[in-house]
Amino acid sequence: MGCAIIKSNYECGACILRQVKEAIDLSCSDENLKLDLMQNCIIYMAENFKDSQPNELATEVNQYIKEKTKCSDAYFKQKEISDEIALSLIPKVKEILKTNNCLETHVKVAIVGNILDFGAYNVNTDFKGLIDSNLNKNLSINDVDEFEEALNHHDEVLYLVDNAGEIVFDKLLIEKIKEYDVNVIVAVKSGPIVNDACMKEAIDAGLDELSQIVTLGCDSGGIVEKMFSDDFRKLFDESKFIISKGMANYEGLTEMDLNGKDVFALLCSKCTPISKNLSVDIGSFVLKKL
Repeated sequence: MGCAIIKSNYECGACILRQVKEAIDLSCSDENLKLDLMQNCIIYMAENFKDSQPNELATEVNQYIKEKTKCSDAYFKQKEISDEIALSLIPKVKEILKTNNCLETHVKVAIVGNILDFGAYNVNTDFKGLIDSNLNKNLSINDVDEFEEALNHHDEVLYLVDNAGEIVFDKLLIEKIKEYDVNVIVAVKSGPIVNDACMKEAIDAGLDELSQIVTLGCDSGGIVEKMFSDDFRKLFDESKFIISKGMANYEGLTEMDLNGKDVFALLCSKCTPISKNLSVDIGSFVLKKL
């Protein structure tokens, strides 16, 4: 079905700078260092903004902040909070699945977890309330028939997870995928960036009980092709069936040659540029074949 390549929209600048401020505040308390970091990030963004890939640009400034502050995991508390929120909602989610155990319901549950996103929202967001109020939302783009066809056709899927906390909901979809006799390989970030899931978070969520876990070989926000390790590049190239969670992974995938692959994006559209790209309203749930 294809999708338009996503380049940085003017709104992405303000969003990335908000992330920059938040990452700086979480990483250090030295006011002089904060000033230098912000100035250098602004300069870098000004020089590289036009025609940039938004998740790649956000990755680069976050990596710079991490390097200069020596703070390897600024969002560790937020990731713990995300896990707590997700686990607190699982009993209610399981009641929904008990009522309707179909594939589409599992997809919607996985997508509602994508709300747990400190890259798109700020640290003061009422995530529990947001997720709770969206538990029964329908899909605005619903390619579930094509998705089930892929599950019946392939024997293995590469699952690109997104955020900590969110992966608790992904686990429920992975359990459903296993019913189709599909082997699942979960790909996480090699190192912390914002609240993206790494190996520790995936194991804590129990994903290792259901799937093989691999890393991208980089600490990118979403998929940034040029940052892949050689091992992950080989795995990605050989994968014929891919599930991609979240906006940053979707942004990165729009830049890549996906010919010959069944690729499905599962996300909550949380910003205007992504919503325009997908022709949906902000806050929409999307299961789209790319």
